[in-house]
Amino acid sequence: MFKRLILTGLCLALVLGLFSPNRPQAAQDKKEIKIGFVYISPVGNAGWSYAHDLARQALDKQPGISTYYMESVPEGADAERVILNMARRGYDIICTTSFGYMDPTIKVARQFPKTVFLHCSGYKTAANVSNYFGRVYQARYLTGMVAGSMTKKNEIGYVAAFPIPEVIRGINAFTLGVRAVNPNAKVRVVWTKTWYDPAKEKDAALSLMDVGVDMVTQHQDSPGVQEAAQDRKVYSIGYNTDMSAFAPDVQLTAAIWNWTPFYLDVVDKVRAGTWEAGSFWPGLETGIVDIAPYGKMVPQQVRDSVDARRQEIATGKFVVFGGPVKDQSGKLRIAAGETPDDKELLSMDWFVEGVVGKPE
Repeated sequence: MFKRLILTGLCLALVLGLFSPNRPQAAQDKKEIKIGFVYISPVGNAGWSYAHDLARQALDKQPGISTYYMESVPEGADAERVILNMARRGYDIICTTSFGYMDPTIKVARQFPKTVFLHCSGYKTAANVSNYFGRVYQARYLTGMVAGSMTKKNEIGYVAAFPIPEVIRGINAFTLGVRAVNPNAKVRVVWTKTWYDPAKEKDAALSLMDVGVDMVTQHQDSPGVQEAAQDRKVYSIGYNTDMSAFAPDVQLTAAIWNWTPFYLDVVDKVRAGTWEAGSFWPGLETGIVDIAPYGKMVPQQVRDSVDARRQEIATGKFVVFGGPVKDQSGKLRIAAGETPDDKELLSMDWFVEGVVGKPE
């Protein structure tokens, strides 16, 4: 949800695969760890908060870990109050999972220097505050390949939350994937200015279908877009979690999260006394971002092509934003042979060629 932006840096520990399921017994036997989660939307059974809560549930089943969460917490003063209450109640780790929680997290963290704070997905850090997100744009590229292979009209709709770098980066990566397999296809963007508003997001998807798109995707937390696609029998691409339960006949795949290995790694480091604040941005190679199982309607040839590219991205043989990349006006933004650094990706404010709409 975003919420979630402008992350700085890349954690090499993630790339080197330190999220091992074979966690040392010594780490599991130490003192009980209490972890609190703050969510922007209802947990429900799909979407951004649900993805984090699946990880929370997995943590809760581990020996020596207890968890707590608050859902539907607005960004701003309410968030600060909730975070402060968790800190006062003695939680060892507090995870704040919306971009707008960034400043409240930093403010409360100053008062509780012995508490570990994790903020998803801002860009500020402190001695006891890390920011974290993931290279979900890699998964977006793959889902774009599926969409580009399956569209018949070469018109794909994208229901997007806010015009911030995180969302813009995802739209661009998706479009690059679409046009890698179908250079004639376009991606039409509609902004809702919401993270979670099922009715508004569903209406936005329907409006795109009314102007002729034959496929929709989203950067939204609710399954409203998927429900609209199911109603109209229009192919769709989900986000955050596998949303096929809401669009069983039409969802092709989804860009998804698996936060469990990330949170388990943090717990182990906190227990061992080795945790250090930083900025964490794991990719496909860690399993924290990926794509959902393909719908039965996706041809084997498409699956094979996407799977091959997935492997290339995970091993570093293919870079999603490797040049040449042009913007909407045809201006060369990333030259052939060049690769933007993380700072450039985390501040992206322009659309690539093939996107219909404005990045604002």
